[in-house]
Formats: sequence, structure tokens, C-alpha cells
Amino acid sequence: MKDLEKAAKKISGEKSFDEIFTPSFMKRYTNFSNFDELLEAGDFVINSQEDFENIPDNEFDEHIRATTQFSSWQKMLDKASDLYAQKAFSKL
Repeated sequence: MKDLEKAAKKISGEKSFDEIFTPSFMKRYTNFSNFDELLEAGDFVINSQEDFENIPDNEFDEHIRATTQFSSWQKMLDKASDLYAQKAFSKL
């Protein structure tokens, strides 16, 4: 039970995009090796969390649709998060 609790705490904490969007995830589901390449290809200049949050949703979704296997940013984030959680629990 303590192992499950530790894994849940690890998963529930705030994660960086590099932790969630691993190179294997990016290579499998996108046209890029890492998350920075995805942003650069869309001409998104991100120097802070605020910069990322200010990307218009429809513009980012369009870029995601065009360059990944996902129909939206939310679908991509959900899939990466699910895989991250599965991996964390499988290490128990």
C-alpha cells in the first residue's frame, strides 16, 4: 500500500513536459524527437510558462493536428499523462 501511495504522489506532482513527453513518446506519436522541436516547428517562442499559456488554443490544436497523431493538444496531453502514470505504477 505504501508503494501505491508513493507512486500516486509522484504522479500527482507537477511534471515538466520533458518528463511527460519522453523521446519515445515523441518519436512514436509525433514528427519530432522532443517537445522543443514541436514548439519550434510551429514558430512558438516559449521562454516561460506564461508564454506557453498565451498560445491561442485553436492555433496550437491546429499545429498538433498537422504534426502528430492527435486531434488536439488536450488529447495529446491526456495520452502522454496516461502513459506516464502507467509507467510509474509498473515500477512498483
